[in-house]
Amino acid sequence: MDKVTISEVSFYPLRPNEKGLIGFASVVFDNKLSLNSIAVYTRPDGSDYRLLFPSKQLPNGREIQTFYPINKETAELIKEAVVKKIEELTEKMEKKYEQTET
Repeated sequence: MDKVTISEVSFYPLRPNEKGLIGFASVVFDNKLSLNSIAVYTRPDGSDYRLLFPSKQLPNGREIQTFYPINKETAELIKEAVVKKIEELTEKMEKKYEQTET
C-alpha cells in the first residue's frame, strides 16, 4: 500500500452521552479529500475509541455508508490521527486548568 497521509485533523467535542458519543472529527485524506462528520465514541469501559463513519438513510428506510475506509490499515491511520488530536486537546485543557488553579 502506498504511503497515505492523514492531516488537518479536527475534533469537535460534545458532552459525552450514555451511548459513549464524545464528539465529531474531520480529517484530510492524502491531501486530496476532506472527510467530515466522523463520530467518535468511547468504548463502554473507556479503554479505547471507535470511529463511526457517516451514513444516510434512504426514503425506503435502507441505510447506506456515505464513506468509510475499505481496509484495516486505512481505518487505523485515521483512528490514530484522531486519537492523537484528542490527546493533544486533553493535554492542552489540563495545562490550562492547572494554570487557573495556581
